[in-house]
Amino acid sequence: MNRRLRLFPGLTGTPRVLTIAALLTVLALGGTFLLDPFRNFQLATAAAYFCAVAGLSLLIGLSGQLSLGHAALMAAGGYGYALTSNALTDAGVDGVLRFVVSLVAGVAIACLLGLLLGLAAARLHGPYLAGLTLALVVAVPAITSVWSGVFRGDQGLQTAYNPVPTALERLIALEQWQAWVAIIVASVVVTALALVRRGALGLRMRAVRDDETAARLNGVPARRVKVTAFTLSAAAAGAGGAVLCFITQSVGPGGYTLAFSLLLVVAAVLGGLGSIGGAAIGSVVIVVLPWALGAGAGALDLPRELEQRLSGNLSLLVFGALLIVVMILRPDGVAGLAGTLRRRRGSGSVPAPAESASTAGPDSPPPSAAAASDAPASSDSSRTIPIER
Repeated sequence: MNRRLRLFPGLTGTPRVLTIAALLTVLALGGTFLLDPFRNFQLATAAAYFCAVAGLSLLIGLSGQLSLGHAALMAAGGYGYALTSNALTDAGVDGVLRFVVSLVAGVAIACLLGLLLGLAAARLHGPYLAGLTLALVVAVPAITSVWSGVFRGDQGLQTAYNPVPTALERLIALEQWQAWVAIIVASVVVTALALVRRGALGLRMRAVRDDETAARLNGVPARRVKVTAFTLSAAAAGAGGAVLCFITQSVGPGGYTLAFSLLLVVAAVLGGLGSIGGAAIGSVVIVVLPWALGAGAGALDLPRELEQRLSGNLSLLVFGALLIVVMILRPDGVAGLAGTLRRRRGSGSVPAPAESASTAGPDSPPPSAAAASDAPASSDSSRTIPIER
C-alpha cells in the first residue's frame, strides 16, 4: 500500500498506535454529543463489550486458545467492581476515586481467575480447553447461589449511584457521562492489546499458534506465552465487566449466561479473529442487531403468541445464520474484507523498486506496519517470525 494513503505517514511503531488511539478516542467522545441518551447507552454497552471481544480475539486469533467462558471472566470483573464499590461507599469514598479503585479491583480479580485458567489451559488443547472454560461459565449461577450471602444469589448486587461530576453536569447528561467513561476505559484496554499484538509477545503468540513444537525448539517458552495470553485476555474481559456494572449499576448471574458467552465468540469471529478493528465492529453488531430485530418484529404487529416465541430466539437465529454465511464467504471476518479492499486500492499505485536485504542501508525506512495492526491473524502465518533465544 502506498505510504501517502496512510494516516500519519511520518509515524511508525508505538507513537503511531498511541496517536491514532488518541484521535479515535477524541472523535468517539465528540460523537456522543450527536446521540440521544438511549444511543449513548448503547454506545457505552458496546464499548464495554469491546474490551472483552478484543481480548478474546487476541486469545483465539494470536495464541490459538479457544475460550467459551469469557462471560464468566466479565462476571468476575463485574462482581469485583460491585463488591469494592459497595465497600468504599460504606467507608465514605465516592466519585472518581471510588470508580478507579473498584475498576482496578475488578480487573485484578479477573486477572487472577484468568491466570488460574491459563495454567490449566497450558496443558490442554482443542475441545478440552473449550470444555474447561464452558464449565466455568455454566458454574457462575451455582457459585452465586452457594455464596448467596456475598453475591446475593439470583438477585445480584446493586451499586451506588454514580452521578455526573459537578464540573460536567451542565454540559452532559448521565448516559453521555457513562459513554465517556466506557470509551476511555475501552481505549486504554484496547490500545494496550494493540501494543501487545505488534510487539515481541505478539510474535511469540503467533509462533506458538502456528507450531508449538517448532516454537519450543526456537527457544520460545510456549507454556508461559499461553498463560500470559490468557491472563491478558481475562484482564480485558474483567475491565469490560466492571464498566458494564458501572453502566447498569448492578451485576447478576442472569447477565452472564452461556448464550452471552457464545455471543462474544460470535462477535470476535464476525469481526475477524486477531483484529482490533474487527472486534469493534463485532461489538457494535451484538448490541445493535438484537435491538433492531426487536424493533422490526414489534413494527410488524405479529400475533402475541408468535411474538413471545420470537422474543430472545430471533436474534440467536439471525446470529447463527450470519455466522454460517461469514464462515462460508469470508472466513477471516469483516477485517479480512477491509484488508482485501485496502490491497486492491493499493495495487493501483506504481510500486517502488524493491531492494534486497543486502543492498538496503541502515537509514532505509522501515516497512509499513499499518496493515498489520488491524489485519486478521490468519494472514500472519505466512510471515517470517524472528524469535530470540
